[in-house]
Amino acid sequence: MSNGRIFLRSNYVGGTGLLRINTFLTNIGKPAEGATVSVIDPYDNTVIEETKTNEWGEIPAIPLSAPPLEYSMEYDMPRPFNEYNVRVTLSDYKEANINNVQIFPETTAVQEVALTPTFSDINIPYPVLYGDFPPKIPESEIKKLPFPSNQVILPQPIIPSIIVVHDGRPEDASAANYTVAFKDYIKNVASSEIYATWPTETLKANIHVILSFTLNRVYTEWYRGKGYNFTITNSTAFDQAFTFGRNIFQEVSNVVDEIFTTFIAKPEIRQPLFTQYCDGKKVIREGWLSQWGSKALGDQGLNALQILRNYYGSSVFIEEAEKVEGIPMSFPGTPLKVGSVGESVKTIQEQLNVIARNYPLIPRLIEDGEYGTVTAESVKVFQQIFNLPQTGEVNYPTWYKISDVFAAIQKLA
Repeated sequence: MSNGRIFLRSNYVGGTGLLRINTFLTNIGKPAEGATVSVIDPYDNTVIEETKTNEWGEIPAIPLSAPPLEYSMEYDMPRPFNEYNVRVTLSDYKEANINNVQIFPETTAVQEVALTPTFSDINIPYPVLYGDFPPKIPESEIKKLPFPSNQVILPQPIIPSIIVVHDGRPEDASAANYTVAFKDYIKNVASSEIYATWPTETLKANIHVILSFTLNRVYTEWYRGKGYNFTITNSTAFDQAFTFGRNIFQEVSNVVDEIFTTFIAKPEIRQPLFTQYCDGKKVIREGWLSQWGSKALGDQGLNALQILRNYYGSSVFIEEAEKVEGIPMSFPGTPLKVGSVGESVKTIQEQLNVIARNYPLIPRLIEDGEYGTVTAESVKVFQQIFNLPQTGEVNYPTWYKISDVFAAIQKLA
């Protein structure tokens, strides 16, 4: 139960952010109902909030003190976020401790906790813009492709289902590898690299850059071509910041869900553009996106593509990948709603019925390919559980979230 206090610290007050905690057994396929969640002030180990998770493994969003909003809007300001610790306990599972969960003002932090019998504590480092991380080592914008002959007709880039992230520099053989769902990886990196308080078009521009950088590593098999068994590293000298298990931000998640099947392209190349970037303050490089500079351009009202063209040239454009790996059927192109009929509707009905086995609040459906009021209600409950706008319609983000949860449950089975 809440003790009714929001802890205030000198220089770190002036705003309020929300913390949402979702708990699962192993992965999103099965919610952890009845787990005890504690939010702790790391300064004196005082428990700020303690409650149990509901049927879908969640607790109500908790308001927590945060610094003033302006701290994240200008360079060289005091720390723009506060930190809290999260502890989750459930019988037969090891206690989960996530330390230094970051709370920014006027944002919603999302901490997902996958309970396991062997859970290892997670310690979240500072985000790149505030912490001390090595700058990127410049690389060629166009990569040599891993094919024996330039006569090979290259396939179009696809969105992979997973990314294997090496937890260190490429040559560090002692570092662990983490297998992460592609969208989760992008959300993790964006939450580690930029501030969720920034303008939406700035977030979108930076996430396009993160997507294109990642897909270039995938498409060119950059590390596997060198004999490594991973896709990308979490070393900022070579790749992008990533911390396994860290909190993300709802504002970042919403953008990723909207654009995760896209990448930045140029007319003369097939591969996703290798979009190098820097903070724009400590490090400035011609032809690289400046993170702080993109924030200023967003403040001026530029949209994401205009921001990108400011750095990578007027010829760049946003390309849509033809395929999402591991998804039974791609989004049909237009939202499904009451009155829709066909195979796409039947696919959603089938997937929701499978998901309802682990999330029984979701109404079961007749799999007839007809989108009626019962299907709309089932979709609305799914959207409520997974923190999507409760429209009762299957738009692009809802389609792929249903696919993600369905795939996770199938994997458990």
